[in-house]
Amino acid sequence: MRFIIMLALLAFPVAEIWILISLAHHYGWWVAVYLIVIALLGLQLIRDEKLLFSGRMMQSLTQGGNPLKAMFGSARNIIAGILLIIPGVITDIIAVILLLIPIKNGGQNPPTYAGEKAANDDVIEGEFRRED
Repeated sequence: MRFIIMLALLAFPVAEIWILISLAHHYGWWVAVYLIVIALLGLQLIRDEKLLFSGRMMQSLTQGGNPLKAMFGSARNIIAGILLIIPGVITDIIAVILLLIPIKNGGQNPPTYAGEKAANDDVIEGEFRRED
């Protein structure tokens, strides 16, 4: 079992290099442009996540949600950013799949709607206009 895992870890970079060489042979210098643009997008994703992390944590705490969901969401975005920075098509595909996985809002309070029963049934909310 250990041999299979070691073989897979060694085959991954070889597959990445082989795919990049075959794409460069087919598309030329556009592959280098692709790698640079994707790396810049990954770097921007990490920078944005670093700035938004504390806001997400505070929002999760004030809404009574689970702060672990915000932490896992931020960790997912940072890992995807790192995978985008690493040159290779397979890592880019893994990063996109990682970014497309939705995070469920199970721990947060559901929003209240106007159709639900109010605490005081005597109050009718709305706007009015007096016509004389």
